[in-house]
Amino acid sequence: MTNVNPKRFFITGTAGFIGYHLALRLLKEGHLVFGFDAVTDYYDVNIKKERLLELIEFKKFFNTEERLENFESLLLAAKTARPDIIIHLAAQAGVRYSIENPKSYIDSNIIGSFHILEIARILSPKHLMLASSSSVYGSNNKSPFEETDKTDEPLSLYAASKKSMEVMAHSYAHLWKIPTTCFRFFTVYGPSGRPDMAPIKFAKAGLNDESIDVYAMGQQQRDFTYIDDLIESIIRLVPLAPDESNRQKNEDNETLSSQGPFRLINLGGGQPTELLEFIKAIEEAIGKPIKKNMLPRQKGDVYHTHASPKLLQALTGYKPSTPLKLGISKFISWYQKPRF
Repeated sequence: MTNVNPKRFFITGTAGFIGYHLALRLLKEGHLVFGFDAVTDYYDVNIKKERLLELIEFKKFFNTEERLENFESLLLAAKTARPDIIIHLAAQAGVRYSIENPKSYIDSNIIGSFHILEIARILSPKHLMLASSSSVYGSNNKSPFEETDKTDEPLSLYAASKKSMEVMAHSYAHLWKIPTTCFRFFTVYGPSGRPDMAPIKFAKAGLNDESIDVYAMGQQQRDFTYIDDLIESIIRLVPLAPDESNRQKNEDNETLSSQGPFRLINLGGGQPTELLEFIKAIEEAIGKPIKKNMLPRQKGDVYHTHASPKLLQALTGYKPSTPLKLGISKFISWYQKPRF
């Protein structure tokens, strides 16, 4: 269905898992999408190229393959896009990899995000939207995690880089009056997911009768978010650029800053699941048990995540709610089909 009022979107990370799904949804609705992605080899580039090939089939998709650290190329692409909305999803992902290659997180997540903030300062979009992470909550023992909770004890450089981006974004929103939303993702999964993440690693091992490493003895909890729910949440937030007119006066976890048009918001459903239960859902979907190597907790991993969806629901009337078994079933159906 074509949107009668199409907007111009500049989206970083369109070859990635979330960026691909968001761009596809917007293109199907008739919007113009200008993608920007370095197509790095953090995981199989063929997967990323296959996503881009699908997006390129849309006449309203325009792509730039370059790194965020290259400010001149980023500025040229953004000026060409003349975006109403900037959505910054590109990042060096992975908690564990940040121990092995910390510099890539500084380059992409801090310098790259700074460049996006500069682009927003120059172009003044109607809404700047930035992807942060539930990892910023670090060692927080309070449950559920509310956006107003303390987030200054990150357990990984990945988390620290995302927290740094949030803080920089607040200063730009204050100084330059850029309406800015930082959303914190909670363990997103679904079709076309990253191969370095648990769902694909577990499904692949189970189907090939191989074993998987299960850390923290499988007792870690994650607030898993199905990809379609996440995309719907982002879409609903697009027209809600932070402003006093949409301050949620009855929400004690409202994060709209008193110093500028800036808001932090969780994108999660508030239903944490133990890792062993997640594995069980995959086992049921593939119809066989998975061999498990039970191991202690890994350095840098948080023990549990649990989103409070109250602010998201107050703003949009929506929260992620796809049941885990249904989401896993859809994911396995996709995984078992020939694709890349």
